[in-house]
Amino acid sequence: MTQSLPVTTQRFLTGITTTGTPHLGNFVGSIRPSVAASQGENAESFYFLADYHALIKCGDPARIQQSTLEIAASWLAAGLDPERVIFYRQSDVPEITELTWLLTCVTGKGMLNRAHAYKASVDKNTAAGNDAETDITAGLFMYPVLMAADILMFKAHKVPVGRDQVQHIEMARDIAQRFNHLYGEHLTLPEAMIEESVSTLPGLDGRKMSKSYDNTIPVFASQAELKKLIAAIVTDSLAPGQAKQTEGSALFQIYQAFASPAETELLRQAYANGMGWGDIKALLFERLDRDIAPMREQYQKLMREPEKIEAILLAGAVKARALAVPLLSELRHAVGLRKLEQLTPVVTKSKSVKANNYGFKQYRESDGQFYFKLISKTGKLLLQSHGFDSPREAAQVIARIQAEGSAVLGEIKDKLHPLENVEINEINSEIN
Repeated sequence: MTQSLPVTTQRFLTGITTTGTPHLGNFVGSIRPSVAASQGENAESFYFLADYHALIKCGDPARIQQSTLEIAASWLAAGLDPERVIFYRQSDVPEITELTWLLTCVTGKGMLNRAHAYKASVDKNTAAGNDAETDITAGLFMYPVLMAADILMFKAHKVPVGRDQVQHIEMARDIAQRFNHLYGEHLTLPEAMIEESVSTLPGLDGRKMSKSYDNTIPVFASQAELKKLIAAIVTDSLAPGQAKQTEGSALFQIYQAFASPAETELLRQAYANGMGWGDIKALLFERLDRDIAPMREQYQKLMREPEKIEAILLAGAVKARALAVPLLSELRHAVGLRKLEQLTPVVTKSKSVKANNYGFKQYRESDGQFYFKLISKTGKLLLQSHGFDSPREAAQVIARIQAEGSAVLGEIKDKLHPLENVEINEINSEIN
C-alpha cells in the first residue's frame, strides 16, 4: 500500500470562500487568529481559498476572481508567512475533487438531507409556497462532502470554525469513519476548534456583520471610507452627557475586538460618563486605523501585484499536492482502483467458499460495536473477536496478530472468543 507522508504535529486547516471582500468580522473571527496560530512552533497550518465552494454561492466569475485576489492579499498583509504554512487555492489541488467522489460513494443521502444549508433552502422554498427543491443545486446538496474532502485530504486534526459550522466537521468525521470502516484506517478524524473568546462583530445596523446584510466594513477600506462607515453605525438618541450602556453597543463591541483590556475599560468608563456618540466614533476610528494602517499599505501594494500572489498560491499548491497525491494513491488502491498488472490471483480450495471470503474480516453489528474474525480458505472460523468501540481498535489488534503471529494470542485472549478444535498452526498458516 502506498503511504502518505507521516503526520508528526498537530495540523490546523482553515478556508475562506471567495465570494466577497474581507470585512472586520472576517478579520477578527478568522484572519487574525489564523495568522497568530500559524506562528506557533508545534503546528502545521493549512490555509486555502475555497473557490470551488464559491461556485455554489456566486454566479459571477469576475467577482470570484476578484475576491480570490482580495482574500489572498488580506491574509498576506495581515502577516501570514507562506514559507511557514501551506497556503493554496482549492482549485489548484485536483486531488480534492477526486477525493470528493470517493467520499460521495460512502456518504448517506439521509445525512446530507439534514445539512443546515440544504434544510434552510428547503424551508425557505416551502415558506414561499414553492416546490421544496426550487433552485437548489446538486452543488449545494453536496457541499458538506466537498468540505469533508478539503479537511480529510490533509489529515487535519483541528478545524477552527464558528458554531454554525460545527455540523460540517461532524459530517466530515462521520464520512471518514464510514470510509475507514469499509476500507481500513486511512483517514484522520478531525475535530472542530471553536474560539470562545472571539465574538461575532456587529455590522453598521447592529446585526451580525455579513455581506448578506450589506452592513460590512471592509478590513482595508481607505481612511476616508473607514471614517465614513464608522460614522454610519447606528446608535440610540442619547445626547452627550447622558450615561450610555456598553451592552448591545456595536461601537463598543468593535472597539473591544481591537483594543487592549486597559483601553476597553477606559472606553467603558467614558460610556458611563456620557461621552457623545460622535466622540466615541472618532475614538473608534483612531483605534482601528492604528492597527489597520500598516496592513492597509501592504494590502494595497499586493493588490497592485497580482502576479506575485499568483506565484505564492501556485507554490503553495505544489506543497499541498506533495501530501495529496500520495494519500489519494493510497485511497485509490484501498477502494480497488488499481493497475491490472498488480492483480493478485485468487486461489479457492473449496467450491463452497466464495473467492476472497477468507482472511481477516472487519464488520459492525447492530449493537454498534466493531468486530473481526479470521476465516481459513476452507471456510473454517479460526478467530472471533469481542466487540470494540471503534474500527481503529479492531484494526490495531488485527495488525498485532499479523505482525506477531499466534505468539500474541495469549496476551490478547480477553479480546477473543475461545473457539474449539482450532490449531495454532492453522492460525499461523492463514496469517502467513
